[in-house]
Amino acid sequence: MPDNTPAPGKARSRFAIDLTPLKKYPDFRNLWSAGLITYLGSMITYVAVPFQIKELTNSYIAVGLSGIVEIVPLIIFGLYGGVLADYVDRKRMIWITEFTSLLLVAILLVNSFMPEPNLVLIYVTVGLFAAVNGLQRPSMDAILPRLVAHADLPAASALMSLRWQVGVVVGPTIGGLLISTFSISVGYIADMATFLISLAFLTRVRKVPTSPEAEKPSLAGLIEGVRYAFNRQDLLGTYLIDLAAMFFAMPTALIPFWADQLGAPWALGLLYAAGTVGSIAVTLTSGWIKRYRFHGRAIILAALGWGAAIAIAGLSNSLILVLIFLAAAGAADMVSALFRGTIWNQTIPDGFRGRLAGIELLSYSIGPLAGQMRAASMAAVTSLNFSVTSGGVLCIISVSILAIFLPKLRKYDVETNEYAVEMRKFRARDENSPENRQNSEK
Repeated sequence: MPDNTPAPGKARSRFAIDLTPLKKYPDFRNLWSAGLITYLGSMITYVAVPFQIKELTNSYIAVGLSGIVEIVPLIIFGLYGGVLADYVDRKRMIWITEFTSLLLVAILLVNSFMPEPNLVLIYVTVGLFAAVNGLQRPSMDAILPRLVAHADLPAASALMSLRWQVGVVVGPTIGGLLISTFSISVGYIADMATFLISLAFLTRVRKVPTSPEAEKPSLAGLIEGVRYAFNRQDLLGTYLIDLAAMFFAMPTALIPFWADQLGAPWALGLLYAAGTVGSIAVTLTSGWIKRYRFHGRAIILAALGWGAAIAIAGLSNSLILVLIFLAAAGAADMVSALFRGTIWNQTIPDGFRGRLAGIELLSYSIGPLAGQMRAASMAAVTSLNFSVTSGGVLCIISVSILAIFLPKLRKYDVETNEYAVEMRKFRARDENSPENRQNSEK
């Protein structure tokens, strides 16, 4: 009988992350490099801010409030940033907002040098960060289909996730070491240095103007984008599932206290990074994703896995077990993120891509931010472990209920979905145009 077992090298290549976009598209490579550097620094600040608030107040609520102050500016500027992304040069928008973030870190640095750092100023700066992030992320997400061919979008999405994951793993670890060894101020200085490097890479990305037919930013344009999203149950389902999972089962605000409760304050950075370790494991073996057709089913199962892993982590008082289950939760979340990103990038027309990216930003940002306050509030009136575990259970229940009422998401098949089929045909015609062939050769 013939041996149909694939050779080890071929089997590995089927699962290994696809690096084609980095090799094939110089603009994507520069964008990716800029993000890798900036996320590394931003995660240092991500650790420094809640740690500084904890040191100033020793309050669950005060730390959780740092997430709440981000919600309103993120909603307003996330939606507006989505409208802008369909009208302005997306590369220019990314560069300007990156430079603005550099200035905001400088404010945190100056405040940290004060004999008594101003807590209100920290909250205000955090809110401004959310506003800038809301302006930047829609352009960052919407630019991808303009830099990468349609068939390479799943691989590009995985690589974009990988750069974030590396920053999340390495950044908090470096941040924890810098803060514990030197000071919070040194952490902010390191973040500013990474912004300068990121801006240099972004300068090398070509301009990405929108089409001449693009309409000026308006409330009517925003409403049109929202209406498009609500008219597609598969898209709406991706937002709702992630929103529910993150709201009920996001324990980030508890991590500074969790480290103390586990008797391992030195492991603060490890607890922040554990989920991303699981995410990286999935991303590095994400080659299979482009061959799996049922994206909606994968999103639902991954959200259930996230909730289960968080619930189990809350039951344990062992640092090792908590890290293991946080890593498992991160792995499940990344499966969901990769399939959500693929649906978004492969089915949404470019004219709507910016506005829908603004809605996507809210779906994957508001849940975690509100979830931090939920977790902190429940921990304050019950206990940290109960807050974490009950959140995981509520996540499982809510995702299960949503899945019942979202049949188009459950049955989503990339081979037969009408929007996926239509966009494949459109991108095939567009990528074969003389202008785009000339740009790809450059």
